[in-house]
Amino acid sequence: MTTRTSHILLVMSAFLAGLVIFLGVFLYATGNLSGGPGASAIGGPFTLTDQNGKTITDKDLKGKPFLVFFGYTHCPDVCPTTLFELSELMHALGNDANRTGALFISVDPERDTPAAMKDYLSSFDPHVIGATGGEKAVEMAEKAYRVYAKKVPTENGDYSMDHTALVYLMNKQGRFVAPFSLKRSPQAAAADLRKYM
Repeated sequence: MTTRTSHILLVMSAFLAGLVIFLGVFLYATGNLSGGPGASAIGGPFTLTDQNGKTITDKDLKGKPFLVFFGYTHCPDVCPTTLFELSELMHALGNDANRTGALFISVDPERDTPAAMKDYLSSFDPHVIGATGGEKAVEMAEKAYRVYAKKVPTENGDYSMDHTALVYLMNKQGRFVAPFSLKRSPQAAAADLRKYM
């Protein structure tokens, strides 16, 4: 075996090993590693309050594909950027935006009252629904979606929130499909989302 052939085989082996590790991590994160009954999944029951003060549950989302994003209104960068990208996606969908939607769930129920959510979301597309609730109700939603959220004190006595920043694509049956990328043109994201309508 030549040195060149050995090098190629080594590179291919490293690539395949990396691919296997990536797939294993992805399957674990999405709850599909065991594949059998009882395998944990992303998504599940929750009962929260929308920005208009009405109760919203996981059952309300069924029947059309939905994007779910966790964040908070005092977020300085990731949350407003993601909500802007979701709004751009809804604009790109045109009339098809009525056949889908997006749910923004607060990880900061202490500050994010329905009124605060309503005021904050007034800057974004109306297809984006806000949801908040008591601490236990929010924790239940975070657990269902495997979301990490932690309060981080700041120097001025205030706090910020560290949190998972994935956008979850849920199908018409309310089951998790995959993380949904908004880091592309709104038209490309819209074409992808239409596949699930």
